[in-house]
Amino acid sequence: MGDVACIIRVMPESPEVDLEALKASLKETAPEIHQITEEPIGFGLKALMVVAVVGDQGGQTDRLEELLSSVPGVERAEIVEVTLT
Repeated sequence: MGDVACIIRVMPESPEVDLEALKASLKETAPEIHQITEEPIGFGLKALMVVAVVGDQGGQTDRLEELLSSVPGVERAEIVEVTLT
């Protein structure tokens, strides 16, 4: 089996969420995260673009998406792109 890289857009609950603390919580929750960058959305809100590598077995990307959605301070997480590594 191989690996896939996925990019997940994580939307904070509000512009007041401490993004540095949220980044730390996301990395703690999912050690497969390789990189997190900020993307301005508007009205002071920034999304976090998370790059992670997971196995290509069925359900791994969905599991990661659900895991990141459950982190306190996250409104939602959605997969934007999946590609082979």
